[in-house]
Amino acid sequence: MPATVPLAGAALLPVGPALGVLLAALLLAAATVGALAHLTHGTGRPGGGARTAGGGHGHARAVLSAGLRAVVQLAAVSLLIGWVVRAVPLLLTFIAVMFAVAVRTAGRRVTPNRSWWWAAAPIVAGVLPVVAALLLTGLVPVRGITLIPVTGILIGGALTATVLGGRRALDELEARRGEVEAGLALGLPPRDARLEIARPAASDALLPGLDQTRTVGLVTLPGAFVGMLLGGASPVQAGAVQLFVLVALMAVQVVAVAVVLELVAGGRLHRDADPDVSSTAAEGE
Repeated sequence: MPATVPLAGAALLPVGPALGVLLAALLLAAATVGALAHLTHGTGRPGGGARTAGGGHGHARAVLSAGLRAVVQLAAVSLLIGWVVRAVPLLLTFIAVMFAVAVRTAGRRVTPNRSWWWAAAPIVAGVLPVVAALLLTGLVPVRGITLIPVTGILIGGALTATVLGGRRALDELEARRGEVEAGLALGLPPRDARLEIARPAASDALLPGLDQTRTVGLVTLPGAFVGMLLGGASPVQAGAVQLFVLVALMAVQVVAVAVVLELVAGGRLHRDADPDVSSTAAEGE
């Protein structure tokens, strides 16, 4: 008999071969569509653009890799989390690992050079005040079973905002380098010249979160709401939890985008292959 997970107190989701086959089929389908559509991503370097399917880094392979990593990582977390939540030191260590992985992932998505570690700043600036407020008000107790998922959601939101905001800002500066130089020629400080160009592009990182919040309940029922319902909570409780998640995520992402924009404008987060911007940042500081 396959293991089962109770849903809404009645229905059962079988965790067994059928689920594994379905997940594998969905993953292969996603990778196949990506390959057939020649979906690729850029190199993360100036002028890199999107490589062709023949010589680029296709998203098809990235889809397969992400899916397999998710299997391994979730299996490990499922085994470890019951042990981690028993002691505060272990709990804090687990959260520190989550943070470190998020910083590394976000930083390397934004830039290939050593300035990637600056990605820690927007993630910390966005997540730490929100988590501190939740702990101080007692809304979230210092217990792993509650603190880990809440912190994980917030770190994930900050990671996404940092990646999107940083990449869009740097891409825009590379594409419109001439306008930055024109601003410098007119006497604008280097930070201000870059900020005027990068701000609208970086702000686009907020659109997914804003759209999700605006359409919640009308277009989508996000994960926290559905998870609470499936766990047996009342619709009112589920709605309250989901509202908290959406508002907290908006706060985290707005702060993360604002900080990453400032880092890009100040020349701290940059790409090595853009010597003009880097040297200008050094001169301006």
